[in-house]
Amino acid sequence: MTMYLLGLVAALASAWVLNWFLPSPERSFLIMELPAYKFPKWKNVGLVVYEKVKAFVMEAGKIILAISILLWALASYGPPGAMKQAEERARRESEIVSFGDEENRRASYRLEASFAGHFGKWIEPVISPLGYDWKIGIALLTSFAAREVFVGTISTIYSIGQDNEDFATIQERLRREKDPQTGQPRYTLAVGLSLLIYYAFALQCMSTMAVVYRETRSWAWVGGQFLYMTMLAYLSAFLVFQSFS
Repeated sequence: MTMYLLGLVAALASAWVLNWFLPSPERSFLIMELPAYKFPKWKNVGLVVYEKVKAFVMEAGKIILAISILLWALASYGPPGAMKQAEERARRESEIVSFGDEENRRASYRLEASFAGHFGKWIEPVISPLGYDWKIGIALLTSFAAREVFVGTISTIYSIGQDNEDFATIQERLRREKDPQTGQPRYTLAVGLSLLIYYAFALQCMSTMAVVYRETRSWAWVGGQFLYMTMLAYLSAFLVFQSFS
């Protein structure tokens, strides 16, 4: 409820500010007659819920599945030289760790040396002030298709190299994740709030951008909206993270 109210207040504030810079040459009024509200029938409620769930699974579900498969490939393979160095690095450190730790360490090094890891490392300096690492950066990029993809991406990344005997949930794996520089937990309250605020303001939806272009017939409006909302999301997430960390 707080997130919805935050989005509503931000939208009204943005509209008020933009009204000073983008004055309308003419005024238009919206006149709408409210229907007579009645208590809904449970059958109709069930049908609506069924149709909505079906539409999500068939539309967003396909996108999530396709991106998860692509991400698995990018996170499992990489430049031959980098992957070989990751194997050698894990082999050199195998003398001081147990077998189980060696397997997890090898999987971590391979993920970092993969194509997805290289791309995440490339954008990490930009998102590190928000408390995000390169793994979260990959999820941010893939969620441009649909913000629901963020969960699937995180699940795929932290399942790479998972042993068959390790049945830990994603929540437990995220709780055990450590910041390699500080040794502190990666997913803290500050990081969680920062992510919530970022997704409250960021334009993380390609379908929305497509609708804006269809309505305006101008990529300038799409680009302006994207830049404004991304800057607002970045600044807000930065302030929240620095305030709670």
